[in-house]
Amino acid sequence: MTQRSVTKVFTAAPSHDGDGVDLRRAFPGADLMDLDPFLLLDHLGPTVLGPGEARGFPPHPHRGFETVTYLLDGEMQHRDSWGNHGTIRPGDVQWMTAGSGLVHSELPAEVLVRDGGTLHGFQLWVNLPKQDKMTSPRYQDTPAANIPVARNPEATVTAKVVAGETLGVRGVIETRIPILYLHIVLEPGSRFEQAIPKTHNALAYVIEGTGEFNQVEAREHQVVVFDRGGESVQITNPGAGRLSLLLLAGEPIGQPVARYGPFVMNSKEELVQAVDDYQQGRMGVLD
Repeated sequence: MTQRSVTKVFTAAPSHDGDGVDLRRAFPGADLMDLDPFLLLDHLGPTVLGPGEARGFPPHPHRGFETVTYLLDGEMQHRDSWGNHGTIRPGDVQWMTAGSGLVHSELPAEVLVRDGGTLHGFQLWVNLPKQDKMTSPRYQDTPAANIPVARNPEATVTAKVVAGETLGVRGVIETRIPILYLHIVLEPGSRFEQAIPKTHNALAYVIEGTGEFNQVEAREHQVVVFDRGGESVQITNPGAGRLSLLLLAGEPIGQPVARYGPFVMNSKEELVQAVDDYQQGRMGVLD
């Protein structure tokens, strides 16, 4: 398979969101606004919180896309305006299809608030095709024990398969369009290659360590964007420590994107309608 070239490497900018959650925003930003079908990627923490210091994301609306929360450390409780609720723990994935709209919150769980601890994770926004933007909201809450893990024969590469397939292992989460979402860990001196269709956009985010992506170096907190000129991505860990990263790829939707805060539609008129529906309580109310 021919390898894709790297078109851009940049460092995710420090930022904050919610009621003061520290994060690194890979995009949207000055270096990359989006990478169809991906709209946003936030690296939350890692932040060490003392007792009573925990912060989260108070009630806010969503319409027209999906949010993917992947937690590495800490616990978050989620609730929405239609009565859904649950707890996201380390290693868990919540794939939420906001669809026609809801009001949603993700706040620290009671133990994290009381005792403090580390908050660390990711949130990814995935666009929905026009025909799915007003679908009924849906949750795929998937505990860590149900997320498949793939390993190479030498056990030097481990990949959590949130979505898509690698090393003969397929993820269990259903996606509206073809999506690859892998959390890959490479031991020192190891190499990994992932096939990605030429039609898909792809990027990597380095969580820990330094790696070579088709011979281009990237380090912690950096985003690697690939072109679509090849059919695979090759990742090497030349360092003395482990390399941990996210590898994301998806089939572009190729439709107009109109976005306003937590609403992502296809036109300005649809955004105006989304704001009105939220203000009139048609997405439900969450106190």
